[in-house]
Parts: sequence; C-alpha cells; structure tokens
Amino acid sequence: MFRLYNPLWLALLLVIPIAVYFLFYRRSLKSSSLRYSDLSWFDLVKKPTFSKRSLLTILRLLALTVLIIALARPQSGSTSRDVESEGIDIMLTLDISGSMQAEDFKPYNRLYAAKQVIRDFIKGRASDRVGLVIFAREAVTQCPLTTDYSVLETFLNQVEIGQIEDGTAIGLGLATSVNRLRYTPGKSKIIILLTDGNNNAGEIEPLTAADLASILGIKIYTIGAGRLGGSYFNARDPMTGQTVVYRLPELDESILRQIATLTKGEYFRATDEKALAQIYKQIDEMEKTRMKVKEYTQYAELFPYFLWLGLGLVMMETALSNTLLRKIP
Repeated sequence: MFRLYNPLWLALLLVIPIAVYFLFYRRSLKSSSLRYSDLSWFDLVKKPTFSKRSLLTILRLLALTVLIIALARPQSGSTSRDVESEGIDIMLTLDISGSMQAEDFKPYNRLYAAKQVIRDFIKGRASDRVGLVIFAREAVTQCPLTTDYSVLETFLNQVEIGQIEDGTAIGLGLATSVNRLRYTPGKSKIIILLTDGNNNAGEIEPLTAADLASILGIKIYTIGAGRLGGSYFNARDPMTGQTVVYRLPELDESILRQIATLTKGEYFRATDEKALAQIYKQIDEMEKTRMKVKEYTQYAELFPYFLWLGLGLVMMETALSNTLLRKIP
C-alpha cells in the first residue's frame, strides 16, 4: 500500500513545466545580438540539438522534482488483521439405540444418514469446539470438546449400533452433554440432540436434564428422526437370527418440544435424510461463530530516499558546473 501523507505539496510540480518553457523554449527564440555568417543553408555546419550545459539545467529540474515529492512524504504501508473469534461450544448428542437402524432414510438407515449429515455439519464449523455424546441404555462421551475436527470425524465414523446395550436414555444422554459443557469457557453453549424414540432407560428424566441446562445457560436443539408412519428395520431374533421387523414410531415429540422450549432452543422433525440435512444447515445458520476483525496499517516513511536522491542530484549539478561543465567568462 502506498500513500502521500502531504499530497498538497505536489502542487509545486506545476512549476516544473513552466521552468522548462522558460529555460529551453523561450531561450531558443532569442536572437543573437551579433550578426555572423550563416552556412546552415549549405548544410555544411549543423547546430547541435543538445548542449552539455543543458545537462546542468536538467539536473536542477530533476532535483527540484524529487525534493517536491519528498515534501509530500511518500509512505509504504503493510496491513495486518487482528481476528477475534467468539467460538461456540457444541455437544452433538446422538441416539444409537436399535431403532436407529430403521431403513426409512433410504437408501440408508437412520444412524448412517445421521452420521453423514453430522459429518457435513462438523466440516462447516470454523473455530467452534465440538464434542460427541452417544447414548442407548447408557450414555458415553465418544469425543470430548475439540477443535481438531479430523479427530472428531474419526470418532464419529466408529459409532455403531450395538456399541452400547439397547435402550433409549434421553435424559442420561442430555445430562452427560450438560456435564461436558458445564465448566467450558465458551460464552455460547448448545446441545443438538437427535433421537427417534422415547425415554425408557436411565435414572435421569429428560426434563430434569433440561432444567439443569437452562440454569447453566445451555441451549438445546432437539431433532426427532423417523417417518410419520411405521418403518422396517433389521433385528436379531433369538430363534431365527437376523430378521426384518415392522414397528410403529415411538418418538415422544411432546418431551422434545418441552426440552427445546425450556432451554430457548427449537424442535425439528426429520422424516428423511434431506430434511435432516436441512435441519442441521438451519441450526448452523442460527449458531454462527461471532468474529471481530480489526485491521491495522503500519506505514514506513519513504521521503528520506527521495530527499537523499534530490540532494545527490544537487551535488552532482554543483560538481559538474564547477569542473567539466564550468562556464568560462
């Protein structure tokens, strides 16, 4: 970046063309006071177009030009940015109970689709700390809060149904997530709960965990997964082995709405993978990281270079006028 701190001094450059006019053009128009024979008609003598003493005048004009630029104080600047980001602490709370293998999120089951969408959600974060809690009959912190999203994705990829004994402990999953956010320094803390069932396990009720989250200023977004009608999913039969089971939805939307309302969050219903992706995108837009950018420009003075150049031209002109181009009276 380049600028002139005192650009008004450049108005003095108007003197330069006026000086050139009087020193060169007007001087050439003056007629000699002495008459002498002129052989130029015979093209025997050619008048030189540039005299050595004109060099002195050019040096004076160059020195004047450079010194005027120095008075305008040219400066070069380098810009730096100070970025302050107010990150969000996010706990992703994911149901991995047996019903999450229902295949109504075609061509995949609910858990596979959820992992795909959550993976995209993680990639969209910038400086937020994100963690992952999974739950079925028990709740486990699969990955604590981190900004190393590649590590988080690795842990997400390892999530499978059957990892925890079957059941749906929504309250315990929320309580584990709240506990992970309890002492974090982030000013904004949220939980994104995804489940397809009702609370049927664990010692903690969902609304009890939501009350604790509300007290700690933690916002909870709840997502109910599953189509409105029944759905088929693979199950293990103790007699015949693997079998396909048709089951009506067990989603308790009333509790999920209450959790969201109590913590100033919002409830969403996802009936397919496209709707689920849109929900996470909407939450992403609602919970953007706040960033403050301060821009600083530091300028370095360039006028000393022009000053020394101008003085050098003056010294050169003085030296030449008193030596090689000295005028003999």
